[in-house]
Parts: sequence; C-alpha cells; structure tokens
Amino acid sequence: MTEVKIDTRYLSAGANRYAAAADWGEDGLVAFGADSNVCLWNPREDANKGIARILNGHTAHVRAVKFLSRFPDEKTTYIVTGGDDHSLRVWALNTEAGHASCVRTLEAHAAPINCIAALKGQKPFGEDNRRLFVTGAADATVKVWALASTGETSLLQTVKTTKGYFPLAVALSPLGDVGNAVIMAVAGTTNVVQIFTATLGSNNGSPQPAEFALQATLSGHENWVRSLDFVREKADTDGSDLLLASASQDKYIRLWRIHQGSALSALGAAGVNVAVDALMPGNKIHKLNAGGEKHYVMFEALLLGHEDWIYSARWSRASSDGGLQLLSASADNSLSIWESDTESGIWITVARLGEISREKGATTATGSIGGFWTGLWSPDGSAVITLGRTGSWRRWDYDAAEDGWEQNFAVSGHTRAVTGISWSRDGGYLLSTSSDQTTRLHAEWAAGDGTWHEMSRPQIHGYDLNCIDSLGPSSFVSGADEKLMRVFTEPKAVAQMLHRLTGSTLPPPSPSLPDAANMPVLGLSNKAIDVIDDSAPETPASETPLNSSSDRDALDPASTVRKSALEISHPPFEESLSRHTLWPEVEKLYGHGYELSCLAANHAGTLIASACRASSLNHAVIRLFETAPRWSELRPPLAAHTLTVTRLRFSPDDKYLLSVGRDRQWAVSVRDTTDAKEGEERQMEKGYTLHQSNAKGHTRMILDAAWAPRGEVFATAGRDKMVKIWVGGKQEGFTLGLGVQMKHAVTALDFWEGVRGDGTMLLAVGTEAGRLLVLGVKVGEDGQVVETERVVLKEELWLPRAVMQLAWRPVRGGVDEKELAVAGEDGSLRIYALSL
Repeated sequence: MTEVKIDTRYLSAGANRYAAAADWGEDGLVAFGADSNVCLWNPREDANKGIARILNGHTAHVRAVKFLSRFPDEKTTYIVTGGDDHSLRVWALNTEAGHASCVRTLEAHAAPINCIAALKGQKPFGEDNRRLFVTGAADATVKVWALASTGETSLLQTVKTTKGYFPLAVALSPLGDVGNAVIMAVAGTTNVVQIFTATLGSNNGSPQPAEFALQATLSGHENWVRSLDFVREKADTDGSDLLLASASQDKYIRLWRIHQGSALSALGAAGVNVAVDALMPGNKIHKLNAGGEKHYVMFEALLLGHEDWIYSARWSRASSDGGLQLLSASADNSLSIWESDTESGIWITVARLGEISREKGATTATGSIGGFWTGLWSPDGSAVITLGRTGSWRRWDYDAAEDGWEQNFAVSGHTRAVTGISWSRDGGYLLSTSSDQTTRLHAEWAAGDGTWHEMSRPQIHGYDLNCIDSLGPSSFVSGADEKLMRVFTEPKAVAQMLHRLTGSTLPPPSPSLPDAANMPVLGLSNKAIDVIDDSAPETPASETPLNSSSDRDALDPASTVRKSALEISHPPFEESLSRHTLWPEVEKLYGHGYELSCLAANHAGTLIASACRASSLNHAVIRLFETAPRWSELRPPLAAHTLTVTRLRFSPDDKYLLSVGRDRQWAVSVRDTTDAKEGEERQMEKGYTLHQSNAKGHTRMILDAAWAPRGEVFATAGRDKMVKIWVGGKQEGFTLGLGVQMKHAVTALDFWEGVRGDGTMLLAVGTEAGRLLVLGVKVGEDGQVVETERVVLKEELWLPRAVMQLAWRPVRGGVDEKELAVAGEDGSLRIYALSL
C-alpha cells in the first residue's frame, strides 16, 4: 500500500443545533460540532475557504465546544469537546504547523455532555501551570478539571446539582483582581442560577484548588436557563464589578452584579437609593465568601425585547470605544446587540440582526429558519456569527464608516446523512441530497481563487431524500421516501447567477426558462414564478378563505423573489439560499409502491431507471421512464431481484443497465435496439431486457456497483468486505476477473472516467468504517484483471461513519485533475483532489 498527498478542495458540513456546540477562539478560529465531527473554520480569512479541517473522534453528536486560553510561550491551542457519547475529548491544535490531534479522551460523565466553560483571565495555577475548565452533563453533575501544558488532564471535583436538574449552561470567572478566588455559575432545567466559589492553589506549590461550594441561589427566571456569561464591568480597572448575564426560555435576559465590599456599597454600585429602595424585594442581596474576602450578588437589570426562547447571551467589548455589549440569540429568528445607555444606565437594543417580523410564521420550507441557536462574537468584537435551523451559519461584520452591520457569506452544509451525489454532465457543479430533506448545489467561485461554496438549494422537501442524478446541464431528478420521483429544471435567475459566479463556458440561459420558483404553503411542488421589481410593493398574504380550494396553491409571501436577490457578485447568503434559489418542478414520475431506494439517468439524459425498497419480487422491479417530452413509463418493468435494489448504473455507452441488491445478486440488462426507425427527430426510447444475472455474486448483500470507462467491465462490492471486478465480452457473459479483500464492508464505488497510458483504471472505494482508498486495476487481453496499485488516503481524511457515495468529477476541457466527491453518513460532503 502507498499513501499519496491529497489536496482538500472543499469541506461542507452543517452545524449541530445546540447553544454550546460552537466557540470562537482567541486566534480567530471557530470550532463547531457537526454530527460527531468537530469542524474548524476561520470566518475572517481573506481566501474564504470555508471549513479548513474536520476532526473526528466522537462516536455521537457533539453538543459542547470550548477553546481554552493558550499557555504562556506555547504555540499549541487546546479545544475541549463533549457529546452524546458521554465522553470529553481534548484536542491540541498547532495552527502554524497545521497539525491537529486528540490528546485525551475522558470518560467521567455517565450521560450526554451539555456545556463546557473555561477559566480565562486568570494565571495558570499549580507548579505545572494548569488551566481550569468545567463540564456539565445530563447526569446532573458538574465536573471540575485541570489541564496542564503537557496535555495531562485531571479531575478535581464532582459537583452534584442540589436540585437534581440537568446543567445546560455553566460559566467561570476570576472573582477579584487579586488573589485566586474563582466564581462559577450553573443553570439548566430549572428556573434558578446557582453560584459557587473556590480558591485556586497558588503558583508556588499548592497542588489543587479548594473545592467549589454553593454560595447563593439566584431566582427570578420563570423557565429553564439556557446561557450564562461573566464579564468585568470595566476593563483594566482594579476593583471593577463582575456582571453575569443569564438567558432563559422565559424570553428574558437577567443581569446580575457581583460586587466586592460591603452590602451598602453593592447597592450603591447598582445605582440603588439606599435610603428608599434598599428593602424592596427585587433588591435581595446574596453574600459570597471566597478567598477570605466578601462579595455580594444582586439583580441588576431585566432585558426585554425577544419574542421567543433565548438560547445564548454573550459579552464583548465594542471594538470602537471598549464599552460593554451583549449579544443575544433567540428562537424568534433574531440577534440583538444590547448596550447600557450612558446617561440613564438602561440597557437598550442598539442593533437587531436576522429575520424581520413579516417573515415569521412562514413555512419551514422557504420561510422561517426555525430560530437562531447560538450567537458568537469575534475576538475583537467586530463580527458576529449565528447558527440557524438549516445547520448553516450567518455572519455580520461591523462597518465603522457606516456605523452598521453588514452581512457576509459564511459556511453551510447538510445536517444529516448525505444520501446521494451527482456531478453535472460537464462537471461544472455538484448536486447533493440528504436525509435532511434538502438538495444542494455546490460550485467553484471563479472570483474567489477557486473556493467552493453552496450556490443554490434547488429542493427543500417534506420527506427524506434518498437519491439523485443529473439529466443534463440544467436539470436533475431526485427520489425520496414519498414513493415518487420529481424532475427539476434550472430557473433563469439561478442560471445567470451561476454563469456569472462560476465563469461557466456554457451558453447563457434560454429566455424561455422561468425566472424563479416558489413553494405553495401547503404543498411540496416548487412552482415557476416571475421575479418582481425591487420597487414593487410587498406581496400581500393570500386573502382566500382558510379552507378554500385555492389555499393549497397560495404562495408564501415571505419567499417572493425580487429582481436584485440573485444579481450578486458573491455566493448567496443563507437567506437567499433558503428562499430564492429553488428550482421549479417540471414533472412527477409515479409507479413505485414504497420509498425510492435508488435511481439513475442514462448518459444521454433520455431515460431514467428507478427502484424502491422491497421485500418481494413484485416491488423489487426496476422501472424505466422516458424523459421529455413524453415523460412516460416503459412497460413492462425489469424483474430480476427479490429484495431492495441498492444501486443502478448505466454503462458509459448506455448499452447496459447494471443493478445490484440486498438479495446478493447483480443483474445486467441490455438495451433493446429492435425496430429502431432511423431519420426520426426524436426516436421513442426502447427498453432494456435482462441479459445476465448472478444470484451468488456476493455472499452477503451488494451495496454498490460501478462501470469501468473502457470495455465491458464493472465492479461490485458489499457487506462481505469484497470488491469484485467482472469482465464481459466473452461467450459465457460477464465472469469474475478479480476479487479484492477489504477490512470492512464496502459501501461505495466509482471508476474515474479516464484511463492511464498503461491501461490502468482507477477505482475509488469507500467503506462502512469511513476508510477511503483508490485501487489501480488493469484488464489484460486475456480478460485477466490485476491490481496494479493501492493508494490509501491518510487517516485524517477518513470519515467517522460509512461512506454513502463516491463520484469522480468529469474530465473538463483537458484538465487532468482527479477530483473525488465523497458523501458521508456523518452529514459531511468532501471534495479531494488526488495527484496520482
């Protein structure tokens, strides 16, 4: 086996929708959980490359991510992550060397880990210069940890939540400017915030801190508390008070003041008239003892303005004047930035980002994005990012000249398994479909140094999508759990945008194409619509009676497409992707009795073969559909399998149709060319008849198959951990030429369409364990097949779970690049360039 250097062209993955599943580090790097992966992304990077690296190690969803402060004189940055697999992982990043690895796996919790907090602004403690962090989990415990500069991690304490609730948020901060007192706030599935304090060991020998002890319980919220964050009220000021922000599902944010000194001075610091207001119920003061000093906690302010649950609230200092700002993210689809008025001291909203009120309540398909799950500040406070229901990030940068926030493009991706991928016939773009019920189009941005971005979201569905194939340069067909296939064509606005952004050499879109598409409020079929001028008034909501016959066809006003929406010089933002880049549906193809399992279009784009999940011969048939203009099924269907057909593939010349299935057999059907009438402008498609089948092709179910680019050769692979090469052209039909044993079940195959000068053909192989490799195979004149080489991709490029599909990019205009698209069960989509 040999290894080869791989150039990662594109990484796409949707973020997990948890408030603590992302963090923005001091070095400008964002780390976020994506399924069981941890993705690294630099939003301020000039090249706009998107996700730079995907780290895998967890075995279930990642719920919490936190950067630790860098150790003095160290180039290594540590990230702590926790997930549904009950484990904590400590990652060491060296950004200069480009190296990242998991250095510790901690198995102390007995339930999913919900939140992590790190102590910042405090010198390392102990003789080994340790950093303090805490974790909260659904086992109703908070655990206190220490990390040494060597990566060694030790558990210092386990705190059982006194009310038996599950921690959802935790925060840490130094309590004073001097000494080693530390304050910890914990909240979760209860309506109170608990305050703990401890004293760290000194740097001259004390081995560990005194244990955290409960000091106060802050009441006032009326629902679960989702987020906590500490900040020093005045930077670089000795004796400055601490402020704690707590965000809740009761739609409010409460601010709490922690003051060192006497109870009366605490009231004075909070602006309370001691003579008049001190005894009011809302001014209850809680006493803290830590490090031999007295501190007091009291309610400071109530922030009102959000209309739904608040998932996160985070402090920052404004990059302009150093004043405090609070960023809150809510399920009402908005981000709010709060500041304290300099004259009155009242906290007010100075900026509101995200959705506008008229779009609330729109359909989940094209309207409401389902709220914002977290909001993060950049280290310098000049940018914010937020995560929505679609798994995509949104980003705003502060423009000092305009004194406003300007939206910029971020990263996006599927949130569930990527079940199918298909390159356009010219290789200009890649289509992917997923169990997250979306189809996405990915392409290179010509003006962005060849960086890849999601450029369109042609289909947003109500069923899990299972398969997809391209029908031509501007149309595709997809199949879902709804038992039928839908055919889509590219609208004019999207075609013009892609033509402009990708530098496509295809001719400009036809004027006959529809302008754009929209989705009816109560339907799943994208309807062709005309774009409206920017100066046109807002489209009113449908005025038809609620239960009228036309209600199903009423279009969602929130997704009206205006002329300028896609007349852009950059990849579309998430708002445009989810609302303005739908493709109109032109046809539905019926006939199957169960959920679609696979489909394939021939290379001419004139025929579609499809199959559905089945447990009997009657439903395991392969149906053939002729494409435009007839859109009719060719009868009778092909009957060869007795269980679900897992993959269908047409040979390069469309002579053969190969099918493989869970019944362990493969079948080859040959095109029927009888009675073909020459001279017709458009001949009626002839069907296929069964040519050969092998009932014992593999000893277990066959999961994928692929045709070689030359000769009558195809490969099959399955659960028996075998890749088999079959050779035809003989009187006895297709026979086994080579069997290659693998370590794991093989789930994906694809041949590169080119052939090397020595006749070697390249076969990409993906396994159930996420391994990726490329086999070189050569067919001799005698029909014997030999394996000429085996290229194993580096372990850091493997997937944590099964490879769902592989697809080599078609060779384009003499460009001899071998680019491989990889669809993963982990929800990731990757494009690797191999320099073989």
